Amino acid sequence: MQAEIQQDIANFYGWDAMSIEPIATGLINHTWKVSTGNKAYIVQQINNHVFRQPEYIDANLQKINRYLKQHAPGYLFTAPLTGVDGHSLYNIGNDFYRAFDYIPATHTLNVVHTPEQAFEAANQFGQFTAVLSGFDTRQLHPTIPDFHNLVVRYQQFQEALKHADAQRRAKCMAEIKEIQNEVNTVKHYGQLVQLQQLKTRVTHHDTKISNVLFNKQEKAICVIDLDTVMPGYFLSDVGDMIRAYTCPVSEDEKDPNKIQVRKEFLQAIKEGYFNCMKDELTNIEKTQFYFAGEAMIYMQALRFMTDYLMNNRYYKASYESHNLVRTRNQLRLLREFRQTIAS
Repeated sequence: MQAEIQQDIANFYGWDAMSIEPIATGLINHTWKVSTGNKAYIVQQINNHVFRQPEYIDANLQKINRYLKQHAPGYLFTAPLTGVDGHSLYNIGNDFYRAFDYIPATHTLNVVHTPEQAFEAANQFGQFTAVLSGFDTRQLHPTIPDFHNLVVRYQQFQEALKHADAQRRAKCMAEIKEIQNEVNTVKHYGQLVQLQQLKTRVTHHDTKISNVLFNKQEKAICVIDLDTVMPGYFLSDVGDMIRAYTCPVSEDEKDPNKIQVRKEFLQAIKEGYFNCMKDELTNIEKTQFYFAGEAMIYMQALRFMTDYLMNNRYYKASYESHNLVRTRNQLRLLREFRQTIAS
């Protein structure tokens, strides 16, 4: 962060001289730990290439914060801090910044090592949605429209397929056919939405383990990274946890034999989420719990394949076929998941 911008931010929040330390984790926003006096804060620059309207994020979090202060004052919510002028979003040119209190004696994880960690995280994401069950979701802006809309993602795949380079398309015909053979998954998702069998709730939409704060006793204390909080379905949060927590290797893994589903982690996710959400979910939604995993694993395969066909425009690719490898990884995970829940 440039010295001039540091001073501007210090003036915005009324901070004295500060020291700044970059935080390398996180794929979207630039993040720093700022120390001033005996206080520490987290400062983030919002990636406005991904989030085209940062003011939507800020408005959503302010509304949720006001609701929680009134209805659940004991809930730990990492709300953006307000500056000396009362605003919580600082704009410098085309860049947007915000700050949060740094919560000491906490840490995040990059990998889920134990079923207990999976339970703790699922419990926190479930609690987040449950504590906001009375919030009117119509007040929230969609910060990324159609982010987890499986029907739209399939349409994007079809468009990419039409316009893809013929040689590139020829390299992945087996994966394309496998994706096309899953069209019933898209139809089932569409029917659930069309028939209004899924309740719209305040949903996090990015439930990777690094978005949960743990204390020294390895207990989860709150969820963080709230930019994708918007109206959505429980399928998003549950499905992404299933996708990310049950497999011992990442979506970048090339060896298909390492891709498996750890059944005890799957059970921990269900128990942790149901701990807070069992009375909130409808009976129909409970029957769709495992479909959440199918939908989100398949959606991620779709997104990787679409990006590969479009010459790697969205996801960072370390090599030319990176997104194709990721696609194969997720398709294998989908097959493994179905075998696990059938056994």
